[in-house]
Amino acid sequence: MRIGELADATGVSTRSLRYYEEQGLIRSTRTPGGWRDFDSSMVERVVMIQHLFAAGLSSATIYELLPCLEAPPEERTGVLEELLAQQVERLEAKRRDIERELDLLRALREETALPSHA
Repeated sequence: MRIGELADATGVSTRSLRYYEEQGLIRSTRTPGGWRDFDSSMVERVVMIQHLFAAGLSSATIYELLPCLEAPPEERTGVLEELLAQQVERLEAKRRDIERELDLLRALREETALPSHA
């Protein structure tokens, strides 16, 4: 399938698909005319990539995860669990930072609030 067909099938722009290919996340072959030709299995892979990006993962992390995610469950290594645990911790740390910032802003808002006139 051509890149436009893959874009239509996944709802992902051709520009993003070219980026995914540059990052090694998806693969294509070239036709004699030089057109990209994607295997139909790339549809499912692009959807998975979209979910991983939505979870806040970087393309480098996705590159590491894809082989593990696509392997049969009995062949998956501890790498998958370790990478996912690292990403959960990264997001937990981010959440703690956001909570701290919110607490500081709330305190500042209370300190600077004008007295109400009742």
